[in-house]
Amino acid sequence: MEGELWYVLGGTRGGPNRARLLQAVAERPRNANQLASELGLDYKTVRHHLEVLQTNGLVRDSGGGYGTVYLPSDRVRTNWETVEEILAETD
Repeated sequence: MEGELWYVLGGTRGGPNRARLLQAVAERPRNANQLASELGLDYKTVRHHLEVLQTNGLVRDSGGGYGTVYLPSDRVRTNWETVEEILAETD
């Protein structure tokens, strides 16, 4: 899991934005529109990064449709120290 986290959050061009999204949903579950507003990102950009995070098992969704909220996956929660290390490196 550690390698996957480093790749998705720290080793790719979109990694810093994905790290910000992951940190935001860890603080409080949010939908894509809320994330876009709060992080100053384009809605389509947020949707793309959320899809990447979901595909890699880093976030999960709750609900459905427009109001779907996103939360960190259990795997991410158990490896949060690695996420914090990546966040520190990408700031």
